[in-house]
Amino acid sequence: MNQINSDTYKKQNVLNEFFHSCLGRLTILAIIAIILLIVAIITVPGRKIMGALMEDNVRQCIIDNDSIRGDALDTFFDNMSNIFTEADSTQLNQEVYQAYKKYNTIRIYDHTLYRTALLHNGMHPEGIRIGIGLFGIVIPTIDYSDLVITIGPVRGNYNEKLLEGSSTILEDDPGENPNIKPYHYLGDPEN
Repeated sequence: MNQINSDTYKKQNVLNEFFHSCLGRLTILAIIAIILLIVAIITVPGRKIMGALMEDNVRQCIIDNDSIRGDALDTFFDNMSNIFTEADSTQLNQEVYQAYKKYNTIRIYDHTLYRTALLHNGMHPEGIRIGIGLFGIVIPTIDYSDLVITIGPVRGNYNEKLLEGSSTILEDDPGENPNIKPYHYLGDPEN
């Protein structure tokens, strides 16, 4: 007689078969997604907390502006480090901060799973996103170039003569410009 190995023909558990089926894996992923959505909704930072943290991030952005910026990666790393630190009020240039307060406003907008902070000013009247709050943390995305610190005319009178009756310019007049003609290389003129 042939002996049948009972281990290879063991009837599998229904729960084990469900976990290894395509429907089972999709159900597990859906349950994990629903749990993450519920956690995201519960942990959205409050409006007051988000406003205070965004003000702190703006102060840090003003303080960090004195360093040399190489590219957008520098701003990204500064913003990521600002999540875990607070602005040092002794290094803050109060004149620049007061100009920021005068020309810029931060508004917090609610969404289902997160909150956003938008900066409204004369350069961005529709607002530009400077922060996202989700899962209990506020992630700043602010750049110093987003802030309006000074206001001046955008366009002047371009038809105005530059040397019209100014005595200081005439005293420092370096003389007449040389007569410069366009030069086109035509080869060796001697040969």
